[in-house]
Amino acid sequence: MKNMILAAALVGASALTAVAQTTPAPSTDAGTPAVATPNTNNPAAPVAGANSFTEAQAKDRIEKAGFIEVKDLKKDDNGIWMAAGMKDGKAVMVALDYQGNVVAK
Repeated sequence: MKNMILAAALVGASALTAVAQTTPAPSTDAGTPAVATPNTNNPAAPVAGANSFTEAQAKDRIEKAGFIEVKDLKKDDNGIWMAAGMKDGKAVMVALDYQGNVVAK
């Protein structure tokens, strides 16, 4: 009986390890509710949708994407956070959508 329980535990642990190591590819469908990998943008970005990022979270995410002097941050009617900022020495408009995509416009 103990051997059967041990075998079942080992099989279960193996399955969890295999699941934890697989990373799904990012979606190219703008209707997908989330991006599978945080370091890639959805090609359709920015995507309109209900955005749950707070203003502080939005600014932090934009700055972590390499934008500086982020100001005038406002969420538009499509749920997209828009701000003015600088990147590579140039003034740009930057957008953050509900999927977490940060793109210069």
